Amino acid sequence: MTGGVCDLGQLMPVDEAIQRLLDQAPTPPLAQMIGLDQALGRVLATDIHSLVNLPAWDNSAMDGYALRAADLPSQGGYLPIGGRIAAGDQAGLPLLAQQAVQIFTGAPLPAGADTVVPQECCRIDGERVWFPSVSAGDHVRKEGEEVRRGDLLLKAGKRLRAQELGLLAGAGVARVAVHRPLQVCLLSSGNELREPGDALARGQIYNSNRYCLSALLRGWGVEVHDYGVMADELAASRDALSLASSECDLLLSSGGVSVGEEDHLKRAIEELGSLDFWRLAIQPGKPLAFGEVAGKPWIGMPGNPSAALITALVVVRPFLLRAQGVTDVMPVPLAVPAGFDWLQRNKRRQYLRARLTPSADGQLSVALHPQQSSAMLTAACWADGLAVIECEQQVLKRDTVMFLSFADLMH
Repeated sequence: MTGGVCDLGQLMPVDEAIQRLLDQAPTPPLAQMIGLDQALGRVLATDIHSLVNLPAWDNSAMDGYALRAADLPSQGGYLPIGGRIAAGDQAGLPLLAQQAVQIFTGAPLPAGADTVVPQECCRIDGERVWFPSVSAGDHVRKEGEEVRRGDLLLKAGKRLRAQELGLLAGAGVARVAVHRPLQVCLLSSGNELREPGDALARGQIYNSNRYCLSALLRGWGVEVHDYGVMADELAASRDALSLASSECDLLLSSGGVSVGEEDHLKRAIEELGSLDFWRLAIQPGKPLAFGEVAGKPWIGMPGNPSAALITALVVVRPFLLRAQGVTDVMPVPLAVPAGFDWLQRNKRRQYLRARLTPSADGQLSVALHPQQSSAMLTAACWADGLAVIECEQQVLKRDTVMFLSFADLMH
């Protein structure tokens, strides 16, 4: 890998743009109490501490036999069976000396037992069972070994996945305080845009961004309010933005922010609030605008479909997650060998549509789609992530590149 100093000129580094957005993220919406069955994808508003030990009592990790390790000779031996305990049963009477009880996974250990022997390691002989050599504590889940009463279960700012819901349920938590879903309005700009299924006249295109961006937003846990297409007129833009700002927490639009485009959208933003126009050192997706409309944050993304997709994934996503109260908002890239040569130096950081493929030695490497146009989505459909090429960087095959997985970026 070879690189050099990147002269950005008037281009803002991507990381700086993201940090500026995070610094200006609004306070998350107020909290509400909901049941666990409604909490998937929601963001915790408060820390949660465990009210119980997990496990609540010593229990068996296997189907087998519970015994006292000291009752067996070091080489193993026979013990009589003195009972049976299934999951859901009470532990019952204490274990008698020189005796074992049949036990099933999850069942409580009787007092006096300290070891479980899996049934496949044993040999039944009438009313007694032969056991191999054991060590005290084998196959026993000890009370509180996962969580102790009072331990922090989950911190505020955690977006709840299936595993967090399972942990909360296992600790007996039925309801959680989460932030209200962020209300985001989505607008498109461009007289050329038409809906799928409509007939197209020359110069018209279908509005792919409306469906792509709306799907991304829903995947990030926000409630999307679709305000359709704004006509390329000052009054129409002003009216649409004014209405959206009165009904939503945050505004997003695509199109109408590139250099040379008609400035109705920008003028409307300035009349209703404030506008910062940034040219980012990113490819695709250089033009990006940020501002506020009647006190509500607004981000204007490029109109080209791949540029809109990538700026949304890389720049907008962290901002929206932080605005929902999420603490950890930045994706963690994978360092993977390149399966390609990339010799063209660029003054912008490039996010190339790529996928992970097994190489001849069985190791994963990054392969690129041959078409990297900012206007085309076929490469993104083929890809399972983005290969990141820093500005002025050249990459040779087997050099290490950073790879961002769509599975992470779209969550």
